[in-house]
Amino acid sequence: MITVETGGHWPDHVRRILDGLPLWFGMPESNEEYVEKASTLTNVVALDGDEVVGICLLVRHNPQSAEIDLIAVPEDRHRQGIGRRILEHVERELSADGVRILHVKTYGPSGSSAEYERTREFYEGTGFIPLEERTDIWGPQNPCLILAKPLG
Repeated sequence: MITVETGGHWPDHVRRILDGLPLWFGMPESNEEYVEKASTLTNVVALDGDEVVGICLLVRHNPQSAEIDLIAVPEDRHRQGIGRRILEHVERELSADGVRILHVKTYGPSGSSAEYERTREFYEGTGFIPLEERTDIWGPQNPCLILAKPLG
């Protein structure tokens, strides 16, 4: 049974999960940043018993806005509802705390990536709305799509 909880810091599990997702997280310097951020940001983990099977890192920008900095599930656990369970937990907690909008950045559709096409489908399937694609955030070769979801 999968449980989801907020709290603690799980950098070793962030490293393990990202190392197993090279088609999504193939930039070592970026992965190291996520590992470092896992020591300070809000961590939300999905557990199957004692095994971490998903992780989310959150940034609160202000009392009404939060951002998913990272959400990752090991590839062999994709399409089992783990990411959806994490999002439901995150949305419930943030909404109860007065957050009105949740947003996320992901690789944009002007780039070519079957993996990130699935990622965008996941977000849109869970109610996120694409706002804009920008090339000034991560650079022209790495288009950034910003998606948002109203809460509450």
